[in-house]
Amino acid sequence: MFILKNIWLILFIFWGLPLTIYRSKFRKIVYQTDSWTINIKPYYMKELKALFGNMYPDNKNYLKFRNFYRFYLTIYLLLFTSYLTFSQKNDMNEIKIGSSIQEFKLPDQNGNLFDINSVLGKKNLVIYFYPKDDSPGCTKEACSFRDQFEVFKEADAVIIGISGQSVKSHKEFAEKHRLSFTLLSDEGNKIREQFGVPTNFLGLLPGRVTYIADKTGKVIYVFNSQVQAEKHVDEALRILNEIK
Repeated sequence: MFILKNIWLILFIFWGLPLTIYRSKFRKIVYQTDSWTINIKPYYMKELKALFGNMYPDNKNYLKFRNFYRFYLTIYLLLFTSYLTFSQKNDMNEIKIGSSIQEFKLPDQNGNLFDINSVLGKKNLVIYFYPKDDSPGCTKEACSFRDQFEVFKEADAVIIGISGQSVKSHKEFAEKHRLSFTLLSDEGNKIREQFGVPTNFLGLLPGRVTYIADKTGKVIYVFNSQVQAEKHVDEALRILNEIK
């Protein structure tokens, strides 16, 4: 499962290592040096001319590493193009402004099955996906939602936090920080995928995204920021105030 979820990251690392090695050796030949520092110097024009031309036709090492470099670079670019294509296809399925919230059921922090239909079409919804219980950013975000809980209640809005940790983890997280709203356990990340929540760093880090839906169940705003954890709360309140 881990391999499938992080296949692009694994492919980039697997193919990038020999590419880096051959590029290093190629650069040393082109710039006629044995120093490793040539790999971090911003020299490119001569390297490109040597890569796509025939700068040293009588140098066997040059010809060998040029061909290896060309081969690995071509495959790497094909992998990158495939990754972009795959990402765009996933983006077509993601929930955006104007989309309707789809039905789903997940266990909450108390082990009870939460059905989105119990609030869908009846309340304004603030559904936020976060990476991990009790991590610094996620704790700040959750505590900020907690501190503004009554304000959200006055706006007739329900706060729902979703991440891939277990019910037990959510329970400990909620009790530790006195969280008064619903946390849902999405083990396997099926609902995260259903929403099309993007990931960061080639799939290595789950995204932090908040969806605001009105009482018709239609998404009216999406805020996506991994680092501005507390701003998710500010943005949610701003949008809810606008639709009063």
